[in-house]
Amino acid sequence: MTQHTATVAGVAVDTRHWIGGERVASAATFTDESPIDGRVLAEIARGGQAEADAAVAAARAAFPGWAATPPAERARLLRAIADGVGKRLEELAIVETTDNGALLRSHRRGVMPRVAHNFRFFADWLDGLAHDDFDTRGHTNHVSWDPAGPCVLITPWNAPLMLATWKAAPALAAGNSVILKPAEWSPLTASLLADIAAEAGLPPGVLNVVQGYGAEAGNALVAHPGVRRISFTGSVPTAQRIAQAAAANLVPAGFELGGKSPLLVFADADLGLAVDLAVEQYDNAGQVCLAATRLLVESSIAEEFTRRFAAKASRLRQGDPREEATDLGPNIHARQVEKIDGFVRRALEAGARAVVGGGPNTDLGGLYYRPTLLTDVAQDSEIVQEEVFGPVLTLQTFDTEEEAVRLANGTRFGLAATLATGDRERAERVTARLVAGTVWVNCFFVRDLRAPFGGSRESGVGREGGTWSFDFYCDVKNTVTAPKGWTDHG
Repeated sequence: MTQHTATVAGVAVDTRHWIGGERVASAATFTDESPIDGRVLAEIARGGQAEADAAVAAARAAFPGWAATPPAERARLLRAIADGVGKRLEELAIVETTDNGALLRSHRRGVMPRVAHNFRFFADWLDGLAHDDFDTRGHTNHVSWDPAGPCVLITPWNAPLMLATWKAAPALAAGNSVILKPAEWSPLTASLLADIAAEAGLPPGVLNVVQGYGAEAGNALVAHPGVRRISFTGSVPTAQRIAQAAAANLVPAGFELGGKSPLLVFADADLGLAVDLAVEQYDNAGQVCLAATRLLVESSIAEEFTRRFAAKASRLRQGDPREEATDLGPNIHARQVEKIDGFVRRALEAGARAVVGGGPNTDLGGLYYRPTLLTDVAQDSEIVQEEVFGPVLTLQTFDTEEEAVRLANGTRFGLAATLATGDRERAERVTARLVAGTVWVNCFFVRDLRAPFGGSRESGVGREGGTWSFDFYCDVKNTVTAPKGWTDHG
């Protein structure tokens, strides 16, 4: 590799920041390693205050021209970026798998096509963004969406490019300039996105990428007075610090945070479907904020459910995520594995029982943690109340609908919930009482970009998707026009 280029799975990745349409190096770097085998992938430019200042300056300089660009032209450029993603889909897939350990087959078939779809969707939505005019005593009200200004987007490591573009696409479509700060554990595809955007013709400074640690680059960006929107996906403690920084400049901030979501299984459910839904929660080695990690099962079917779940989970194949047959890859980092194992060990010491798994996969070594199901857990226990963010589920039982709802709502989170039942009326009653931003009934992870997405309680602030995204990334304006007072220049 050259000084500023890493070769990752045969793909050249520039390790410098992307600021104002140019590659910018830093005096310091940080090391990026693959969770698959611990191999060093690259030394990445490590940004701080200077790089944050430069990126915000570039974004501010580019903003007036981009905001004034006709919506149809902005949409055309977003579609060109989507085309660029499509052309480099295989490269993006293998680089991201190497960088964060998620399944290559998922990146190829689902994640990277979704990245391209993010850009096309918001380009299309921009074309039709409108609110019906309405009348007030003969006066006309007209609603419009004005670009807000430079936006800081801070994204996590579990789905790096998909979540980055879920934020960047609507922000750019709305006419804002963007500074993207990817997670330091998985920064590589953000750099490739910068290349793709430049090749598509996006003007310099409209999209900037600053790499580095949250305590350095992230803090400098969210506290910058030149920023007008902040969107963050990650942990509650980090969001609290960002909110304090944003408050100093009165900058609106949107947060998509942790989850401890329930899967409620009633006795009238299709048991095979319910077991499939439960085992699906191990997707991405449990590193999914939406995962229903708390299985709440009606007592009368709990024994049969647990038996069938254990049998199906035992057939999951754990190993190299680049292999087609693999179901679970590694966790992202040694610190994350230590955190996961700490939760499990403390739960076992407190009396929990491991029906499935219960520790690292010593046959594979490295960062592979066995899919785990713990029973005999109390509602107020740490393992039930705190987000593990690994392949660890708990199982509790209930006897009544009332008890099921109480257990489901019995954490400080409210990101999502899943419900398995064969009774349509029960589904309507229970979903109405669940505290969650998204509820799935007899399905999981069905996402439509037209729908609002976000969390309740400590799972987040705000909603994105469809017009909700533009409401956040814009200053929504109402213009009231009187029916008289015009001069006829006829």
